[in-house]
Amino acid sequence: MSDLFQPYAPDPSEPKKRRFRPVPFRMVAPNLITLLALCLGLTAIRVAYEGRLEYAVIAIVAAAVLDGVDGRVARLLKGTSRFGAELDSLADFLNFGVAPGLVLHSFILKDVKAGGWVVAMIFAIAAALRLARFNVALDDPHQPEWKKDFFVGMPAPAGAGTALLPIYLHFLGVPVTSAAPMALFYVLAIALMMVSTVPTFSGKTWGKRIPRDWVLPLFVLTVAAFGLLVSFPFEAMACLSLVYLCTIPLSVARYRALQRGAAAPPLQAAQEAEAGIEPPAASATENRPDSQ
Repeated sequence: MSDLFQPYAPDPSEPKKRRFRPVPFRMVAPNLITLLALCLGLTAIRVAYEGRLEYAVIAIVAAAVLDGVDGRVARLLKGTSRFGAELDSLADFLNFGVAPGLVLHSFILKDVKAGGWVVAMIFAIAAALRLARFNVALDDPHQPEWKKDFFVGMPAPAGAGTALLPIYLHFLGVPVTSAAPMALFYVLAIALMMVSTVPTFSGKTWGKRIPRDWVLPLFVLTVAAFGLLVSFPFEAMACLSLVYLCTIPLSVARYRALQRGAAAPPLQAAQEAEAGIEPPAASATENRPDSQ
């Protein structure tokens, strides 16, 4: 019997099989950027409770910049993955929901006692709901093309940046600490905007093609904006927040105009059908796509 079942001895010259296939670096790079943004969000919470609000604001703004970079890097390197999308959502929840809420609570919301803590929680939960709704909307294949220029509600990074407006004003010398109830209602309004259905500009389809005459002015404006942000960070962030809030009524008006334009052809066809007007018959030449 021992001759029938010989012990298996593997060939020593045979290469060992790897259990896991190596992952290309292009799949890892976007996730590394997301993790850096996550570290900045956690650091913002720590330095805020140490009383270093300036560094906390800078960390959240830097996390917002990295949040805009990681997705573009993933698409550029063709390194998008389900894992990266889920990690990005979790990082956004902490960076733009939990971190701003706690930073604001440590700065001014704590002066309103329990009400300030409730508003900080509402802000964080609103960011989570906003991100969940955004992830669900990505799976809608029937979304019209023109709707890609709009977000449903205020996006989480913009909500975090505008919610920090009381801190910007504080560093500019405005006595906001004496108006804690007003700051509470302001942060609550921003939280409600994130979970609302108010359309806001997304800019996803802007800038795909830049006119040749605008290239050099765009370079100059970019350098000037960077210089202003570095030299006058809180002035620049306060102005950007106010300008963004002022664009919301414009985005609502633009959205409604496009919505009416998209609904006009079907409505006109229905009215013609009710009136008994038949559409003109297409000629034989019009039915040929290769006709001149």
